[in-house]
Amino acid sequence: MITLYGMGSPNVVKIYIALEELGLTYTVRPVDVFAGAQFDPQFVQLNPLAKVPVITDPDGPGGKSINVFESGAILLYLAEKTGKLLPADPAARFEAIQWMMVQMTNIGPMCGQLVHFKRFAPAGSDYPISRYNTQVHRLFEVYDQRLAAKPWVGGAEYGIADIAAFPWLRIGTMLLGDAASRFANVQRWVGTIGARPAVQRALAAVDKVRAETTQFDKASPANLDRLFGRGEYAAA
Repeated sequence: MITLYGMGSPNVVKIYIALEELGLTYTVRPVDVFAGAQFDPQFVQLNPLAKVPVITDPDGPGGKSINVFESGAILLYLAEKTGKLLPADPAARFEAIQWMMVQMTNIGPMCGQLVHFKRFAPAGSDYPISRYNTQVHRLFEVYDQRLAAKPWVGGAEYGIADIAAFPWLRIGTMLLGDAASRFANVQRWVGTIGARPAVQRALAAVDKVRAETTQFDKASPANLDRLFGRGEYAAA
């Protein structure tokens, strides 16, 4: 049985969805990041970056146990393990992989920074908020155009490129406010994926782990400083 280490962040939601879509049995080990649990030495042995998600699969390649961190790597691993959610045709396969990488290198970082500066930056942080807001708008435009031309982010088939993007694009209103309504193709796609039974099961499981872990508004100032690398934890 696969063990998923995580909490309720979008990057973890991806893995919940993939596991449910693939019908893989799994158990969850909550990692309370707002309480600093990701810095425990045992967890750092699983992921030296001290971040979730991480999976442990006792039935890995060659029947040996394997740990995998980074959500994109986990999605690729699960797709390879099952032969699902990624096209077999090489051209279609790399079309899907490149769009998953767009999420990993653009959507995730830009949306994450926008959320950070909106919620946690000190007063007067107008420039980074404007910058990341502009970048996120641009990325929503790109995805909206993609979904006007293709039924799924990855191409002709639903797969890991969609699973990677969904947890971020579904929070468009939180990120962009009323401007999110301009992206009709993204909204349609979010609704279609959100109606999938496996996705509904995954989101219910995410709600459960959120209830079992500290929320950011309940975190201590010291733990937030350590999480964000600020205060006494800042390098400069």
